[in-house]
Parts: sequence; C-alpha cells; structure tokens
Amino acid sequence: MSDPAPMKRRALFGYAGAAGAGVAAGVVGGRASATPETGPHALPVSGGVTRQRYDAHGTHQSGIVTPAPAAHRLLAFDLLGKTDAAALARLMRVWSQTIAALMAGRPAPGDATPDMAQEAVSLTITVGLGPEVFALPGLEDKRPAGFQTIPPMDHDALQERWSGGDLLVMVQADDETTVAHACRRMSVDARPFALPRWSQSGFWRGVDAEGNPVTGRNLFGQVDGSRNPLPEDLGQALWSTDGWLANGTQLVLRRIEMDLDEWETLIRDRQEKAIGRDLKDGAPLTGGSERDDIDRSATSDGDLVVPLDAHARRAHPAENRGRRMFRRGINYTHIDDAGRETAGLLFLAMQSSIAEQFIPVQQTLDASDALNEWTTAIGSAVFAVPPGFSADRHLAAGLFE
Repeated sequence: MSDPAPMKRRALFGYAGAAGAGVAAGVVGGRASATPETGPHALPVSGGVTRQRYDAHGTHQSGIVTPAPAAHRLLAFDLLGKTDAAALARLMRVWSQTIAALMAGRPAPGDATPDMAQEAVSLTITVGLGPEVFALPGLEDKRPAGFQTIPPMDHDALQERWSGGDLLVMVQADDETTVAHACRRMSVDARPFALPRWSQSGFWRGVDAEGNPVTGRNLFGQVDGSRNPLPEDLGQALWSTDGWLANGTQLVLRRIEMDLDEWETLIRDRQEKAIGRDLKDGAPLTGGSERDDIDRSATSDGDLVVPLDAHARRAHPAENRGRRMFRRGINYTHIDDAGRETAGLLFLAMQSSIAEQFIPVQQTLDASDALNEWTTAIGSAVFAVPPGFSADRHLAAGLFE
C-alpha cells in the first residue's frame, strides 16, 4: 500500500461522474433519482426511500437506479486460479438464488442463520464483473466495447488496497445488520470460486426529518447529486446495447478522500465559488432552485458569477461534448494504518461506455477543477454490471452462451 499523498492540489476524480451526468454540482457523487414508484424493481411499501421491497428479477439489476438507502457495503473478490468460465457460471447461478431469496425476505439456500432474513428493508444486491473475467478462456471475445480501466491521471494517488477486483458485490439496505448478513451469505457462496480482495462500507442520508426523499449531502456539507438526470432520460447513455451486456451498464468506482480540515477553514463564499452552487440548498449561484441549470454567461461587476474553474462549469455537459452519465455517492469515514481519521466518498458512475463517457470527462476535470484542492482519488475499480435476471435465467447468463 502506498503512503497517503499530500492533501494539496488534488484532483477530484469523482467529479467526472457528476460532470457526465450533467449536474451543476455534486462533489463526488449523488443519490439515484428514480423514486420507488417509477424506478425498476419498485414495489412500494411506505412510498418513500426506506422500508421498500425490491424485486430481484427484472430487466436491470437492482441497486443501480433504486433510491439510495442508509447503509452500504461493496465487496470485491479475486478469482481463484482454478475458476474457469464454467465455474464462474456456477457461481452466478448460486448468487442468483441467494439474491432472489434475500431480497424477498427469505433465508438463502443453506443459510446457517435463517432468522436474519427480513423483508421490506430496501435491500438490493448488485453484481459486477471486473476486467480479468474477460481474460478467461472462452470469454476473451465477450469484453464489452468501451469497457476499460481508468488510465493514470496526473493527480492519482491510488492505493492497491482500495483498487481493482475481478468480481463486485454491492449491498444496500436500510440498516447495517441486513447489509452484513447479505454480505456474509454472498461471501460464503463465493469461497469455492474467489477470495476477498477489499471491502468498503459507507452511509447516506437521502431523507429529510419527515422521511421524504431528498438529495443527500456529502461530508463537505454540500447537496450532492443536484441535476442527476432521471434514468429514463439517459437511455443508451446509461444502459448498454452491446451483446450479452444489453440492459446492463459499466460501473466506475472511485474512493475519494476529502480534506475536511482544510475545507472547513474556508469562508462559505470561497466554498460556494469552488462548487458553483449554494451550500444551503444546492441552487446555482446564478439563481433558481436545486434542479435548475447554472447560467454560464451570468456576470456580476464584470466577473463571471460561476468562475471558470468552478466544478459546476467544468462538469457541465456543454464543456464535455454533451457527455452524461448516472451516478450515486456513499459517504465514508475510516481510520487508516497510521491511526489518522480520514473521510470521503465512494463515488459510483454508471454509463454504457467508460472509454467514451467517464474517461474524457475525468481528463477534463483532472486538468482544472477548483475542488481539486481538497480531494484525491485513493481507489479505483471498474466493473461490467450484467443486465437483470429472471427466475429461470441466472445472472450474466448471456456471457456464457
């Protein structure tokens, strides 16, 4: 593991997702925009973010556009040397059964703690496949177009402990107990096929005091996810049309460390100019409400209201050839090996082509973004997220045909 990099002039890698999504602000992520009534897999219980029942079966996997609940954990695995394509297909069948049971509130097959299963806890379980899967004999020609690792950026400070992975399991729910149980079951299933690589946990508050859905805040105190487009408006910018991956997506995960100590020394005006939006409610500095776009031409006393290096401007689709993507963020805190308290955000960007969407926007932001001063990416991973599955067809079935 490399030593932590200095916290000055750091590039904000997570902003690439926010930029591609067409947002005016969102430090390094945001909440999913679909509501329980309109998003895939939605079977409303209370009509809000919490206490939902999501169907494991559908066109798309759950957990991509479903609203972000409170508790999250992402697990990465490395395939064992003996795991070939046929063995991987067996794991996908086993995982499909486990996911379907747990999301329905039933014990998973062979569960030694069956009473842990519970329904209506907003549980989703999402599976992704890393680049090395497509090096397995028989799968070499199944690598999706545009699916690639992120090339080195000038401000990278990546650590091996938070990067890479052959398989991803992302578990989200209303409570940590549900998340821990689901992760345990998925990990036990994986033992004959793969070894754990890393585990990253976090939290999100996507509701107000009355339990109504709101855009959450990152640990800078910023409304994070303003103008995240609706999945139905993204279409092929989000969902792949490429062979076996059709109706799936490509996911970029960045672990973004945030320098809270330095950020908190800034006056509020300096913070808002770096972002381009109001900290109180996420509205553009040029006026309006959270969902409004910034006015890039607005001036005051001869100066641009939204500075040239403000994130909201650098991230704007108009400065990125119209590129958009969908993203969600997960806050985290962590005590590192040196006993230092760190904090940041697990940033997820979903798009149909990493090469055509995420990477060009990231390069724009790496070159110049006012928020680069207080953030750095210390982890990076990419995964192809297969489409949804049905009761009679397992996860990623098309990959093995």
